[in-house]
Amino acid sequence: MTLLQSGIELFNDGEFFRCHEVLEEAWTPERGPLRLFLQSLIHIAAAFHHHQRGNYAGAVAQLRKGLRKLEAYLPSCEGIDTGRLFRESRAALESIEVHAEGWDYPLIHLHEGRRAQAKPPAPPATPLKSSDDDWHKKDS
Repeated sequence: MTLLQSGIELFNDGEFFRCHEVLEEAWTPERGPLRLFLQSLIHIAAAFHHHQRGNYAGAVAQLRKGLRKLEAYLPSCEGIDTGRLFRESRAALESIEVHAEGWDYPLIHLHEGRRAQAKPPAPPATPLKSSDDDWHKKDS
């Protein structure tokens, strides 16, 4: 299983902080066009982590960044239905901005018969951080 596939599973399970960490493992060595795509997913996962912790301003800021970057990868990238993720994340942003209740976090949907294909990077030299103190600093 690739890091992207693992990140998708974590995202869909609502494990947004862990998703962010796993996707960063794929993002860090990436130097091609996938780098910005992975970063868009990281921002979206970070946004929902912020929301889970009650940091609505952080959620809004991260969602805006993620949506802005994801827009370049519509309607599909790496087997992911990015159009659907974009629409559902934008709806979540609108709900967060007005402090609405009763909405669900979006899921990352793959196109039927497709698997996320991003190449797996080399295994990390160090284990994942257990602290989330500096995860929000990834902004470029």
